[in-house]
Amino acid sequence: MPQLSHAVRLEAEAAGHAHGYRGNHGELNGWLHLKSMTAPGDIWITARTVAGPWYVAVEHAPVITELEWESVARSGPGAARYIAIDIENLRVLVQRIYRLAVSLPDTPLLEFKSRTSKMPRTTEVERIAVQRVGQDIFRARLLDYWDGACPLTGITDPQLLRASHIKPWSACASDSERLNVYNGLLLSSLWDASFDSGLVSFAADGTPLLSSMLSEAAMAYFSSTAQNLKLTAGHKGYLEWHRAEVWIDG
Repeated sequence: MPQLSHAVRLEAEAAGHAHGYRGNHGELNGWLHLKSMTAPGDIWITARTVAGPWYVAVEHAPVITELEWESVARSGPGAARYIAIDIENLRVLVQRIYRLAVSLPDTPLLEFKSRTSKMPRTTEVERIAVQRVGQDIFRARLLDYWDGACPLTGITDPQLLRASHIKPWSACASDSERLNVYNGLLLSSLWDASFDSGLVSFAADGTPLLSSMLSEAAMAYFSSTAQNLKLTAGHKGYLEWHRAEVWIDG
């Protein structure tokens, strides 16, 4: 492939820089090579003209596993390549890649260790301060992983979204469990309260499970707003724990 045109290069850089990929490492066989200081895995972007189509190559395996986007069979860098029909589509794709990269698999834990490495933990007040840092990171990464929306209702208002631990912070055996986005759901406030209290849970296939303790009105509400969760293997062990330990009808 020939070198990128100046216009294509500028648009590719802009898409990367707007969504966390600010490390420009030049071109590789006609692909612009970008890195992030906050997300693991490089990406590469190419197109023949600014009108598209655009192609993005990804090397980070956890992102490739979870990215629901059209892949293409074409040669190039990275482990997988994806197509975006125009510039706007390209920006959406790069943003989704970045959001998955910063939330999977161990990035939140590494961020937590970095931010708390010099924080004292002698007193209860100090330990609570460390915990708050972890909870803030966990919420931010759940927002990234679920693309800023409750997967059941589609609600995107941040004030109405809760970072719901499946297995609570206090019940986790390690910070690795506490900061694992697979141990969390981004739920709207009513779903969160019901999930936390065991009035709802989810089957292994993502089907909502509603407790017989719910009122008729609550049952009607949840039945009308529920969608099946799109779960991965990483979620299933935590939800099995929730069904056994928290769900009232479990």
